[in-house]
Amino acid sequence: MEHRRVTKRRATVAGAAIVALMGAGITLQSANASDDVPEFTPDTLSALAAGKLASDLSADLGSDAAGAYYDADSRTLVVNVLDKAALEAVQEAGGEARIVQNSLTELNNTRETLADEATTPGTAWAVDPTTNKVVVTADRTVDGAELTKLKEVVKDLGSTVEFKRSNGEFKPFVAGGDAILANGGRCSLGFNVIKNGAPAFITAGHCGSAGSTWRHTRGKVLGTMTNSQFPGNDFALVQYRTRKAVAPSAVNLYNGTTRRITRAAAATVGMRVTRSGSTTQVHKGRVTGLNATVNYGNGDVVTGLIQTNVCAEPGDSGGSLFSGNAAIGLTSGGSGNCTSGGTTFFQPVTEALKVYGAKIG
Repeated sequence: MEHRRVTKRRATVAGAAIVALMGAGITLQSANASDDVPEFTPDTLSALAAGKLASDLSADLGSDAAGAYYDADSRTLVVNVLDKAALEAVQEAGGEARIVQNSLTELNNTRETLADEATTPGTAWAVDPTTNKVVVTADRTVDGAELTKLKEVVKDLGSTVEFKRSNGEFKPFVAGGDAILANGGRCSLGFNVIKNGAPAFITAGHCGSAGSTWRHTRGKVLGTMTNSQFPGNDFALVQYRTRKAVAPSAVNLYNGTTRRITRAAAATVGMRVTRSGSTTQVHKGRVTGLNATVNYGNGDVVTGLIQTNVCAEPGDSGGSLFSGNAAIGLTSGGSGNCTSGGTTFFQPVTEALKVYGAKIG
């Protein structure tokens, strides 16, 4: 009985906070239009506002929250909860909610088990809030005893996990934004940034090592890579050769125009995103998972990635993933191609900026 009273009291507090947070989410979208906060409706919640709201709601609901995802068609944030009290709190605030079976703690425990018992090259896993499961994907190189062991681990994890196969091979896209060259290899510029008042750009860490010199396709020296992090993370910083370098905060759309980038934002499952890269240029898709772990082989395991259904190919590495005017990710790797489609993983831009003390534009 006491547990029920505590749960109800926590849900009531959560409901009050949800109302305020939804207002804050709309303010992000409408700050330049009016000081008034409009009433929350599904068609006024942008993907970027939904991402901020999802993060705030997760902290507010605590153990009652089980993830969230953005329905781009209805422009609605759907919140996963564990009990009726939390469901009603979200609904009373004007949000969408559904009761699911697996808590975030259970899903994170599943991810830890996979990391301990299924660290096989050619595998990846990420939490999918739309299914309320951890989706484990094995590429075509996983077979024999390794595949048998992986399936046994998945079976033991029960209803917290879903198993899939990929026809391609998970690998970093070594070899987009604009093309950048170093040591005979080609990658793509991610986003121009400012660090300590000087222009720089971020790209994928697996593209090169600290001290490497990067050039434009026309041969002009752009700058020097001052830091590179891979594996574990997959981002790097290149400081422009001169403080007077022309480094606009924009992404090449490969149609004679660019997209201005004004800020960085976190990804949300369901968010519509666009990728620009020097091999396959511009392609679109949606975010399908967060906090993904990918084993590229040879000990190269990267964690904390954004998983998408946007295609990419070698040479697109380091390229820009964005939504509207917001920088979202840096192309890391994946499987498939832009003829048959595939799965692609991205390093969150927000983490790279935090590590480097840099900012967009």
